[in-house]
Amino acid sequence: MDSTELVVNAAVRLAERLKSTAIIISGEVFFGKIETSIPVYFAIRKQKNLIDHLVTSSKTKEEHFKETLDKIGQQAAGKTEYVENISAIEFMMEEIEEGTVVGIIESKDSYAIIVHNLADNHLVKKLAECEERISSDILRAVLKVAFDISNTGRESKQIGTAFIVGDAEEVMIRSHQMILNPYTGQKDEDRNILDKKNWESVKEFAQLDGVFIISEEGKIEAAGRYLDVDARDISVEKGLGGRHVSAAAITRDTVSIAITVSESGGVMHIYMDGKELIHIESTERAIRMC
Repeated sequence: MDSTELVVNAAVRLAERLKSTAIIISGEVFFGKIETSIPVYFAIRKQKNLIDHLVTSSKTKEEHFKETLDKIGQQAAGKTEYVENISAIEFMMEEIEEGTVVGIIESKDSYAIIVHNLADNHLVKKLAECEERISSDILRAVLKVAFDISNTGRESKQIGTAFIVGDAEEVMIRSHQMILNPYTGQKDEDRNILDKKNWESVKEFAQLDGVFIISEEGKIEAAGRYLDVDARDISVEKGLGGRHVSAAAITRDTVSIAITVSESGGVMHIYMDGKELIHIESTERAIRMC
């Protein structure tokens, strides 16, 4: 049995003893079939190898060694954070339950096993704050559509959009249509964000300028909506456009939550009370192996 199998077997035994909700593997080595009843996910991140070839004659062996260790530490820390973020995303997508996740991370010529409690995860904690205002089912449904838009775009091109969820009556008062509202006159069942049959039309209308307005009951009130807000005192990340600024501003003026998808890179932001609550740089998903 080689070292890779020993690490995997040790991680599986640990996960089973902890009654973990998932095992997440981050690296570039495929471990083959893993015998366990716990869901196993594989996440590979395309990134530059942090361990560069060290060839500088002016450095001593000790300096080379310290620099190598530092870079290994950076790589391990980055992959640990990646496993934590992937865990939070799969929890948001309702693929894994809250609890302990065991991660296997592979860095250059080494492996590590980490244990991560989702109750301590920053993204999960912030999501709980959103769920104090919007029901979990509706929030997760909107997030799933937003993640899909972020990852796949539409017709092979990246698109940006925003969803304003909750306090819909007040949000509608503080906005106007940029185009004819495609949801006007539609049946309630065709406007229900909880019904997966309606997600394709949402992704289609996401190509329109403007934002979606969704009620606290999960009904899509409008698409292609322009927000009439004073956003002069709103501060958002540099480089983000007017959609993000106005989305943040409407959450200051109403009891709503805004979820935005950036056209450049698919980065997601969630705003509440006029401030950024959640920032998701990478919306990559893990692949379930077994």
